[in-house]
Amino acid sequence: MIELQVEQFAGVETLHAFPAGKRAEPLPCVVFYHGFTSSKLVYSYFAVALAQAGFRVVMPDAPDHGARFSGDVERRLHQFWQILQDNIEEFTALRDALERFELIDNRRLAVGGASMGGMTALGIMTHHPEVRCVASLMGSGYFTTLARTLFPPLVVTTPEQQRKFDAIIAPLSQWDVSTQLAHIADRPLLLWHGEQDDVVPAAESFRLQQALQEQGLDTNLTYQWEAGVTHRITPQALSATTDFFSRYL
Repeated sequence: MIELQVEQFAGVETLHAFPAGKRAEPLPCVVFYHGFTSSKLVYSYFAVALAQAGFRVVMPDAPDHGARFSGDVERRLHQFWQILQDNIEEFTALRDALERFELIDNRRLAVGGASMGGMTALGIMTHHPEVRCVASLMGSGYFTTLARTLFPPLVVTTPEQQRKFDAIIAPLSQWDVSTQLAHIADRPLLLWHGEQDDVVPAAESFRLQQALQEQGLDTNLTYQWEAGVTHRITPQALSATTDFFSRYL
C-alpha cells in the first residue's frame, strides 16, 4: 500500500508518494521530473511504481507546467530552454526542504526524469555530488547543441537574432555534459531511450554512452535501448527505472 499527496516543497507544488504510514519517516528519496508540456500528475505512474518499491518520491511541476501553468501555450513552446534552466536551478531549494523536514534516509537521495525531466536530471548530476544516482529516460545532456534543433527559442536569420539565441542558451553551458563527464561518471547513471524516438533522438543518449566509454568512464553506466519505440515511456522503461533505483539507492 502507498499514499499519494499533493504538497508544497520550497514553494513548488509537488506530488508526494511514499509507502503507507511512512509520511514522516526518513526514506530513500527520488526526485523525479516530468516532460515538456506535461505535468507531475501525468507522470504519476512513476511515483506509484517507485513508492511501491519503498521509496519516497517527490515530483514537482516544472515552471509554467501543471499547477504553475500560465495558460499561454504559444509562449511556453518558445521557453523550453529557459524552463529547463529554472528546473535545474530549483533543485537546491527542493533538496534543502526535504533535508529540513528530515525526509531523506541517511542522505540516500536520487534524481530521475523523462524527456525534459531526463535533461533536468543530467544537469543536476553535473553539479550535485550529493545525488547518489541518476536515471535519464529519453533525455539529453548536450543542451547547447540540441537547442539548435529541439524547441529553439527563436528562429535565427540575422546576426542580432543569433546574439539573442546565444544569450538564452549560454547559461546552460555550465550544466552541459560535454564539459562535465567526470562529474557524472563517479556515480550510477541509467540511460534509457527508444531507438525510434521522434522528438529527442536516441543518438543523444548514445552520444553520452560513447563519450563515457571512450574516456574509460563507463564503470557506473547502465544503458538500455528499446527497439521500435518512439518518444514514450514503456513498461520496460518503468521497470528498468525501478530496478535501477532499487539496486543503487
